Amino acid sequence: MAAVPERSFIEICGFERETLPKFRDINVNLGLTAVPGGIKYPDSAGGFHYEESGRLLSVTSNRFIHWSTSGDTVQLVEQSMDTNLLNNAVRLKILQCSLLPGGVHIQETLNNVIILIVTNQTVHRLVLPHPSRMYRSELVTELQMQSIFTDVGKLNLRDPAHSHVIPAGPGQPAGPGASAAWISSEGEAHFALSSATGGILVIRLPPHDVQGTVSVLELKQSSVMQRLAGWMPTAIRGDQGPSDLPLSLAVRQLEHDTFIFALCQDHKLRMWSYRDQLCLMVADMLDYMPVSRDVRHSLGQGHKLRLSFSSSTGLCLGVYLNVPKRGQFCVFQLVATESNRYSLDHISSLYTTQETLVDFALTSTDVWALWLDDDDNQAVVKYINFEHNVAGQWNQVFVQPPPEEEINIGFDHDPRETYLETLFSPVRFSASAIVKALQIYRRGSERIFDYSWEALKKEVTVAVESELQGSVTEYEFSQEAYRQLQLDFWSKFYACCVQYQEALSTPLALHVNPATSMVCLLKKGFVSFLVPCFAVDHIYLSSDEYLSSEDETPITEDPELGRDVQQLVLCLHMLGVAVMGDMAYIMEKALEHLQSPERAAEQVLEILLASDDDIIEDIQNKLQDIRNPIGAMTALLREVDLETDGETEGEGTFAEGQPLNVRMSLSQLYGSSVAVTVVCQAVCHLAMIRTQLLRDLLILQQLYLRLGDNVFLGGGGQLLPLQQDLIPRTSLLLCSYYLLKWATQCLSAPVPLDTLDANLQHLSVLELSDSPALAPNKSVLTLQTVVELFYQNVGRKAIISQIHSQQSVLLGQAVLSWPQMVSTIITLLGQHLWPSNPGFLFPECLMGNCQYTQLQEYIRLTGTWCQVNVGSCRFVLGQCYLATGEGHKALQCFQEAATEVEKEEFLMRLTGSEDEDAAVTPRLQYYNKVLRLLEDVGLPELVIQLATMAISEATNDIRSQAALRTRIFKHHLDLGHNSQAYEALTQNPDPSRQLDCLRQLVVVLCERSQLQDLVQFPYVNLHDEVVSIIESRARAVDLMSHNYYELLYAFHINRHNYRKAGTVMFEYGMRLGREVRTRQGLQKQVNCYLAAMNCLRLIRPDYAWIVQPASGGVYERPGTSPKRNYDGEYAATPVNRQIEILELKDLEKEYILARNRLTLAQYDPSSASNTGSAPAVEMVTLLVQAGQFDAAMSLSQTFKLSLTPVFEGLTFKCIQLQYGGEASQNEAWNWLSCNQLPTVITTKESSATEEAWRLLTYYLERYPSQNAQYHRCVINTLLSHGVPLPDWLVISYKAVDTAALLRLYLNYDLLESAVELMMEYIDALLGKGYQYFGIERPLSATAPLVWIPYTSVDQLLQALNENQSNANSVTSQLKEKLREKLEEYHRLVEQATLHRLMAH
Repeated sequence: MAAVPERSFIEICGFERETLPKFRDINVNLGLTAVPGGIKYPDSAGGFHYEESGRLLSVTSNRFIHWSTSGDTVQLVEQSMDTNLLNNAVRLKILQCSLLPGGVHIQETLNNVIILIVTNQTVHRLVLPHPSRMYRSELVTELQMQSIFTDVGKLNLRDPAHSHVIPAGPGQPAGPGASAAWISSEGEAHFALSSATGGILVIRLPPHDVQGTVSVLELKQSSVMQRLAGWMPTAIRGDQGPSDLPLSLAVRQLEHDTFIFALCQDHKLRMWSYRDQLCLMVADMLDYMPVSRDVRHSLGQGHKLRLSFSSSTGLCLGVYLNVPKRGQFCVFQLVATESNRYSLDHISSLYTTQETLVDFALTSTDVWALWLDDDDNQAVVKYINFEHNVAGQWNQVFVQPPPEEEINIGFDHDPRETYLETLFSPVRFSASAIVKALQIYRRGSERIFDYSWEALKKEVTVAVESELQGSVTEYEFSQEAYRQLQLDFWSKFYACCVQYQEALSTPLALHVNPATSMVCLLKKGFVSFLVPCFAVDHIYLSSDEYLSSEDETPITEDPELGRDVQQLVLCLHMLGVAVMGDMAYIMEKALEHLQSPERAAEQVLEILLASDDDIIEDIQNKLQDIRNPIGAMTALLREVDLETDGETEGEGTFAEGQPLNVRMSLSQLYGSSVAVTVVCQAVCHLAMIRTQLLRDLLILQQLYLRLGDNVFLGGGGQLLPLQQDLIPRTSLLLCSYYLLKWATQCLSAPVPLDTLDANLQHLSVLELSDSPALAPNKSVLTLQTVVELFYQNVGRKAIISQIHSQQSVLLGQAVLSWPQMVSTIITLLGQHLWPSNPGFLFPECLMGNCQYTQLQEYIRLTGTWCQVNVGSCRFVLGQCYLATGEGHKALQCFQEAATEVEKEEFLMRLTGSEDEDAAVTPRLQYYNKVLRLLEDVGLPELVIQLATMAISEATNDIRSQAALRTRIFKHHLDLGHNSQAYEALTQNPDPSRQLDCLRQLVVVLCERSQLQDLVQFPYVNLHDEVVSIIESRARAVDLMSHNYYELLYAFHINRHNYRKAGTVMFEYGMRLGREVRTRQGLQKQVNCYLAAMNCLRLIRPDYAWIVQPASGGVYERPGTSPKRNYDGEYAATPVNRQIEILELKDLEKEYILARNRLTLAQYDPSSASNTGSAPAVEMVTLLVQAGQFDAAMSLSQTFKLSLTPVFEGLTFKCIQLQYGGEASQNEAWNWLSCNQLPTVITTKESSATEEAWRLLTYYLERYPSQNAQYHRCVINTLLSHGVPLPDWLVISYKAVDTAALLRLYLNYDLLESAVELMMEYIDALLGKGYQYFGIERPLSATAPLVWIPYTSVDQLLQALNENQSNANSVTSQLKEKLREKLEEYHRLVEQATLHRLMAH
């Protein structure tokens, strides 16, 4: 599909989608007053292109300025086709002045862009920086750039350097308002104006950066020069009539002079030398056209003059002579002769039948002309090569027709929706027209603010509906009446929009850029661009007269086939006129609702056949002229088919191997919002044209079928290929172009940034986030169609890369040709959008930019007929369903896409990541990617379903099966499906993964406290692994926050393994004692030992034993790293200690010890941290200190410890109580209450001291000892603290061991008590109170032998002697008493001894 060289162009309107253009307003007030009765000049426009606008590497590449004037206002806009320019629009209002038509002249120098403006009273000069001087580096990487108008507000336009008032006088600007301006090589600004006296007024301003004076002179035909007084200009006087008043001026600087060309009212062209101030040439233009005498004697009106210079042709002049009914263009070449004489060499005369010429442009080869059609007030644009043309035939430019005056609304369509869809279509109305219509519709009641496109749509809806509601006077309406009301009000508003759109479409000028061959049509409200018309579109859009006059057809070289194609298109024209309204709606509806286009064409044909018009008969007669209709149809279909042979390129490295500046420039080429709009609207118009062409062709093919073989001039046998090949192909192409038409008009939805980020995260799971098609939207357009979105973000770079790689001359070195480039871009963009091509960038881009609704509609429109990328479409549709929360639909789409994984490029790229195992099949890789996506979205149920299905694909791949089983297990476990998770675990063929899953199952169920499920699973062949996992977890985690030991205990109990259960609980208790030094930990420890004891009691006594668990630090955990010492060497492996067997009695001891620890912690919580691992001896001491004497007694007996510490402690507490105060009494009740007394005294109130002594008495009675060592301990403690011995204690002890008591008295120097004890003891031996000393029978010959402790008595006597030496009378008395008692005892002993001897 190629553009037709020099054949035709089509206009593409770059409608803005902003309600208010971003103009900055600047007022210039020079203190003037309006000229009374001044001429009202028409609106005008023009453009300027930079010299290097055709160079890719220039900062001014594809950059231009256009302007328009109206009254006292000039609007200046700088635009670029590559980057978006900021602050690029300015509106100057020069108060009390009127802009001359074409009174804006722009020229560039090395450092500046200078804008020269001419009004009827003033001239102005704006000096702005050149774009090449605004950027320090040649590399411009921004998506947006500053315009040269950025700092225009800083200029003082009232300064004499920028503005000058034209002096009053006879040289005042004349009525036609012709003007020209230029900058000299010295930097001076010159303004040439047509003078009312018939000459040319030239105003010269000094350079803007140099102080100087303003000079004014007037050029007239004379050789005499005279200085005028004051500001009066110099004049060249002579006879001068008003007939030579300049109608059009043009300036050209050649060599060292400046030539001013003036086309005057007398139809003569005059050339002036500004340097010499001489008229160098006068040429009568009427000599080059046949005219009547009346024309020669009448003054010319509307003549125009244009110049063109090129290195090959030199300076050419284009002259338009406005003669009624026979306007003529003449092209001349300026020829220099000797002696500084010049003449015109006539090149060509071109004739036209158009009347009102608005503007024309002359290039080195062509004349471009713009007319305004007087009949329908529409623009007419044509161009012609002035040297090489066929019989002076002008080439066509197909301008955009105005919007339809009426809209056909289907009976099943809502009028409001239909009108809104038409009004806000991207290709029909500009925002300005809608805003103006809305203001009028509201009768100017409200000011229109800067609404967004969607907000404006709402405002229009509210305005029309409010007007409708305000007109209703009845409460009830039938549906038909209300629909009619809607039609009336909406058609009224629509007509208003059409009126303003037509006003804004008024053509003002043409702008042709010879460097890039880009032609712009400057209109009152917007700028449109001309792009080459493709061959088939050229034929279809051409009028019947033009088509009949063409000798050859651009789509074929065969003249016979070309003639048939022309005749076929003429038939299509006739059908296009007939198929309007309801019939067109039938075809549109069939395409929209995926109905058969062939049947819809049959239905339309039936309607045409049933109508009274003779259209079918006329078409049938025309068909008789087509000799080979099959060939003609095939040629047309071949031209419109965008299907390519292979994959469209564009995802490779961008401009690989090129320098950085070339790559950067290519990355921006045709990337501005203006270029995006123009390119995409061009594709839209192409789609609309070809949709209508194919629609009419399909109806014509149905007519061929109806007429049969009789209509084929070439004979029969052509119906079969028509029916089997051409009609299905036409139908397919029609559906494809309808899809393109929909895509180019479907608006994209704004997406929040967080949604884009979330989508990018999901795509990163698929490892597609780095795909160029999935880059998030960075466009600065506030509103885009989906095709604009695609072209901006993806398509443009891919297309430019294709063009660059296919060019024989690299773009960085060639001149950018707009017709060639834009036609190639349109073609390649169409191919990227073409649904039957293997490329999938467009749907991929929609997916990446979260355009889910639009993507679903795209897939719906292609679903019934497109057989390419079926799997890819199902995949992205699944993505859409995921985004809208329809997970089960998404899963179905993903499953359907799996069958195409190895066939489609997008799905192969999806599965072809580098980290995937090469042994895994592509379909399994695809499933893995989708599973990751579903996991990232958070749909575990769907993950389970898809993974289950994927297992069937991995029958021979154990590794993939294991991974899928693991995934199923994980998500079942996350969902709380414990049984299914266990089942998936058991089916996992990989032992290591199975073990990992088992470990996770144990941990998760423990954390959820679902222990019953965990314990009751059978764990076939996994019993030891479960135990190992729980044991390792139990030994690795905090004891108080996890209950793995209790779980393991329950696990063993459930399986009747009581010894294991006991071992677990005993180990748990041991660790609690070491690691948890709290009351709660001690309580748990006691419970653990109780449970362990219970387990052993359930076993036969022979087996009631366990192995002593090792201490916590020596367990070997799988996977732990080897330990090192401080020097970095491997630490020596600890030697295995000897195994220790614990029986039930050992457990009971540990239990009692733990229980006593708990008892102590309950009494004194602060002691819990000290008692956790204290041995029995320490615990006795701690219990005694806390007053827990019962517990201490029990613990001592259990561990066979001496009770002496207990008695010592209790005795000490009795001493403390006896000599302590009230505080100690109150405190004593706390620990006394913890000890059990055998009896309670209720007859009187007892004190704490008394209770303590009672407890001591009770213990001495309850725990007898050999030789009464506990009595001795108590007495020793009392005596050591100087406490008198209670009588009950002395009585009880002397009955057991009098000698020991005596020794105690002696040890503590209690001589009196010792003497007294000894005397009582001797008396007892002699028979007085012997029962109190434990003596069975007193001294007698028949009684058993008795004795006294002589050693102690000797020590007593010695002590008494020592005290006697101290002159102590009491001691002497005691000594005498004791001696006497001993003498009496000895005497009786002797008697008893004699009696015993005598008895034997």
